[in-house]
Amino acid sequence: MCGIIGRIDTADISFEVLSGLKRLEYRGYDSAGLAVLNGHGIDVLKKAGSVEKLLQLYRSNPVRGYVAIAHTGWATHGGVSDSNAHPHLSCDGNVAVIHNGIIDNFSQLREELKLKGHKFLSETDTEVVAHLMEDY
Repeated sequence: MCGIIGRIDTADISFEVLSGLKRLEYRGYDSAGLAVLNGHGIDVLKKAGSVEKLLQLYRSNPVRGYVAIAHTGWATHGGVSDSNAHPHLSCDGNVAVIHNGIIDNFSQLREELKLKGHKFLSETDTEVVAHLMEDY
C-alpha cells in the first residue's frame, strides 16, 4: 500500500515531510519522492527504492520550501525506476502530482496530450494528471 504526506508551514518543512515518509514505511513501497514549492518553482527529488535512498539524495541535494508533498508507492504502470517514482510534474513545472490508484484510460489521455505537444518523462498513469491540469 502507498502513502502520501503533505504539509504547509511558515518555516522550511522538507525534512519533516521526509521524516513523515519514514513513518509510513511499514505500508510497503518500491519508490519514494518529494516535491517542494520553493518560492520560485517546484523542486522534485525521487528515487526507486527505500526512503533512506531518498534521504541520501536529499542530503546531497537539499531542497527547501514551505509547501511539500511526498509519496511512497508501488509501480502500477511501468517499471520500478527513478523516473516512474512520484511526484510527477507538468511540462511547465508548475504542477506536481502524487496519486494512489489507477487511471484506466491513461493511454488514450497520454496520446491526446502528446498530440498537443506534451512531453512525458515516465511510463506511469499518474503523470497524465499533471499534464491534464496544465492543459486545462
